[in-house]
Amino acid sequence: MGKRGFGKIKTIKEDVKSRNKQIKRGIGGVILLFLLFFILIPVPDPLFEPNYATILRSENGTLLNASIAEDEQWRFPPSDSIPKKFETALLLFEDEYFFSHPGVNPVSIARAIRQNIRANEIVSGGSTLTMQTIRMAYGNKSRSYRQKLLETGAALKLELLYSKSTILKKYADHAPFGGNIVGLNAASWRYFGRPPHQLSWAETATLAILPNSPSSIFPGRNDGSLITKRNLLLDKIHARGHIDDDALFLAKQESLPKKIQPLPNHAYHLLYRSKREGKSSEVVNTTLDAELQVRAEKVVGKYSRSMAANQIHNAAAIVIEIESGQVKAYIGNSVNSGTHGQHVDVITSQRSPGSLLKPFLYAAALDDGLITPYQLLPDIPIFHKGFSPKNFDKEYRGAVPASEALVSSLNVPFVNLLMNYGHEKFHKKLVEMGFRSFTRPANHYGLSLILGGAETSLWELTNVYAGIARASSNYMDRPLNKGYSVSDYRPNVYLSEKAMQSEEKLSTDGFLRVPSIDFALNVLQEVKRPEEEAGWEYFASSRSISWKTGTSFGFRDGWAIGLDGKHLVGVWVGNADGEGRPGLTGIRAAAPLLFQLFELVERSSTERIAYGASHQICKESGMLASKMCPHPIPSQLPHYMANGKNCSYHQLIHLDGNEKRRVNSSCYEVKSMKVKPWFVLPPVQSWYYKKHHANYRKLPPYSDSCLGTQTNRSFDLLYPKSFTKVRIPVEQDGKKGTVVFEAAHEDRKSVIHWHLDEQFLGSTRGSHQIGVNASKGAHYITLVDDFGNEIRQKFEVLN
Repeated sequence: MGKRGFGKIKTIKEDVKSRNKQIKRGIGGVILLFLLFFILIPVPDPLFEPNYATILRSENGTLLNASIAEDEQWRFPPSDSIPKKFETALLLFEDEYFFSHPGVNPVSIARAIRQNIRANEIVSGGSTLTMQTIRMAYGNKSRSYRQKLLETGAALKLELLYSKSTILKKYADHAPFGGNIVGLNAASWRYFGRPPHQLSWAETATLAILPNSPSSIFPGRNDGSLITKRNLLLDKIHARGHIDDDALFLAKQESLPKKIQPLPNHAYHLLYRSKREGKSSEVVNTTLDAELQVRAEKVVGKYSRSMAANQIHNAAAIVIEIESGQVKAYIGNSVNSGTHGQHVDVITSQRSPGSLLKPFLYAAALDDGLITPYQLLPDIPIFHKGFSPKNFDKEYRGAVPASEALVSSLNVPFVNLLMNYGHEKFHKKLVEMGFRSFTRPANHYGLSLILGGAETSLWELTNVYAGIARASSNYMDRPLNKGYSVSDYRPNVYLSEKAMQSEEKLSTDGFLRVPSIDFALNVLQEVKRPEEEAGWEYFASSRSISWKTGTSFGFRDGWAIGLDGKHLVGVWVGNADGEGRPGLTGIRAAAPLLFQLFELVERSSTERIAYGASHQICKESGMLASKMCPHPIPSQLPHYMANGKNCSYHQLIHLDGNEKRRVNSSCYEVKSMKVKPWFVLPPVQSWYYKKHHANYRKLPPYSDSCLGTQTNRSFDLLYPKSFTKVRIPVEQDGKKGTVVFEAAHEDRKSVIHWHLDEQFLGSTRGSHQIGVNASKGAHYITLVDDFGNEIRQKFEVLN
C-alpha cells in the first residue's frame, strides 16, 4: 500500500476520533443539561403546606371531634402509617410496581402514549403514585406534555429525597376523595364513620378507587360505575391470595355508602380551647376518657334541658383524676349551639365563685393556729367600711362553731374570721396556691373576697381543690408538718404529652399542712346533700364525698365541687350572659348535677389519719378547755392547733344561796356565796344565740341589793311607744315609703341593732334613727345594744 493509502487511513481514523469526541461531548452535554434540569426541578419543601383540620382524640386514641381546615377542606393531619389493606388495594389498582420503579414506569408511559395517540387526546397519563403525589404537591395543574415532563423529572427527584413508604403515606394523606374530603383518614370517617384500620376489604377497595376520579365517581352518584370498579379490584385482591372465596363473596355483597357521615362531636369546647392555645392544624391527644366524656355530656345535656323551664340555659362540668391531675371529662357548656351563649366555654370563663373559697380560709386559719376545728365564731351583724354582709337565710346565730359555719356556708362568721386572719394575707395565700386570676391588690377585694368578690374560673377552682386533695393524707407519704413538693399543686392537664409535667412552679409559702387540709376536707363531708341524696349514709354502697357549693350575688352562678378518694367533679349552672334567676343557687341548681356525675365514675374512699396527741376541748366553745370548762371532750390535734388560747367563754360567777341571782362581796357574805362556772357569750352574741339554743342560760340578774354594781347603760325607744298605731307614707312617685323610728342611748358610742319581727333591719351608732317599711297589721320592733340590753315593742301599721 502506497503513502496515499496510508494517508487516507490516517485521515479516516482522525475523523472517527473527532466524531467520537463530538458524540461524547454531546452525550456529556445532554447529561449535564439533564442533571442541571434535574437539579433545578422544583420539589416543594414542605411537600404539602400544613393546612389541616384540628383533631381531638381521647387518651386511647378515639376520635372525639374535629374542626375543618382553614381552606374548608376535611384534611386530617398526617398519620403515622397506613393500613396494610389500603396499601394492598391501592397498589393493585394504581401502581402495582410501585416498589420496583424509580418513580417513573416506562411501560406505563409507553402504554399511555399509545392510548393518547389513538384517542387523539390525553386520556391516560401513565402516572405512578410518585408522579401523582408530585402533581398534588404542584396543585393539580392542568395536563400537558410540558407539565408531564416536569412531573416526571420531579418524581425521579422525589424518589431520591424520600423513602417509598413516606411517599406512599404522603399520597394517602393528601389524595382527593371527592367533594372537600382529602386524605385517607378523613375519607374513612366521612364515608364510613370509623378509622381506616377498622374498614373491611370492600370499604378499603372503595376508598382505593376514589382518588383516581373523585369528581365523576362518588358515593351516592354513579354507584353502578363505582361498584363495578370496586368488584374488579376485589377480584384482583382475591387473585393475589389476600382473601378467600367466601370473603370475596361477602365483600361484593356490601353496599356503598349513600351519604356523608357526621364526625363525632364530643368535647366541642375543649377542641376550640386547644386551638386557641396553639394546637391548630394538628392532632390533639388528650387525657379524656372517651366513654366517660360521652356519658357525662348526656347527663349534663339532659339536666340542662330540665333547668330551661326556669330560664337557666347553660351548664358546665369537669371530671379530674386527682392524683395525676388529668382531665377525664370536659363539658364546657351543655350544648355547643343555640341562642343562649352555648358556644361559651364556661370552664375557662371568669365568674364569681360565691362561697367556694371558704374551705381555704378555714384550713389557713387552722394552719396558723388561729382557731381550733370547732371553735365558736361570731355570727352577729357587721358593719365595716360600708360593707354589711348577711347570711343567705338573713338569720344571725350569735355564735357558731367554725366547722358548722363551713358546713352551712354562713357568710358572717367567715367575714369575721377573715377580719382576724387578714384579707391581705389570705389574698397572698390564694395567689400562691394557684389563683392566678386574682390580679388586683388585696384591698381592691377587701372582705368581699371570701364571699365571691374576686372572679375566677371552674378550671382554676378545680386546679386548687385537686391540689389540696393531693396534699391530704389520702395521698401523702411524708412527714405531716413539712412543706410539700410543688408537684402536689401542679395544674390540671388535658394534653396527654403534659400529663406528667407541671407547667408552672408554685411558691411553697402557699402550702397548707396536711392536718389542716384533712380537717377541712373531713368537715366538707358533712355538708347536707340535696333532697334526692337524703339518707345516703345509710346505704352500704354510699361513698364519702367532700363537697362545697357556691352561689354568686344576684343568683347568677350556681357552683358545686366534690372530691372522693380518686376523682374531683366540678359543676357550674347558670346563664352564660350573667342573667340571674330565682332558685339559681349552688345547692339547688348545681349540687344535683354533681352527684349525678359522681355516679359515672369509679367508687373510691378516703383514708385520712388522726393527728398528734389527745387534747381536751371545751364542748360549748370548741376552744382548748380551761379549768373552768365543765364538759371537756378529748380530741386529737396536731401541736400547732393546740397552742391557741384556752376557752374564754366560761367564767366563774358568784351566786346567792338559791343560785338564782348574782352577788358580790359588797352586798353578800362571802362565805354564803356559791361559785359556779358559767358559759357567757358577749351580750349581742348572747341575744342571737339564745334564739337558736333553748338550753342556753343567760347570766342570772344581780341581786336587788347589788344593782348599783351593774355597768350596763340604759336606752329607750322614743318612737313608737307601746301599741302605737303608725301609717306608712306614700312618696311623690306613688311608691310606698318608710316611717322613721328613733331611739336614744346613754352611751353615745354604743351600737343599737334593730329587728323587725325577728328579722335584722340594720345597726345605728350615734344618731339612732332607722326607716321601717312594714305591711298592714301588728308587728314587733326589737332593739339590742352592745351590752345585751333589749327593748321589745309592739306596734300596728294602718292602711
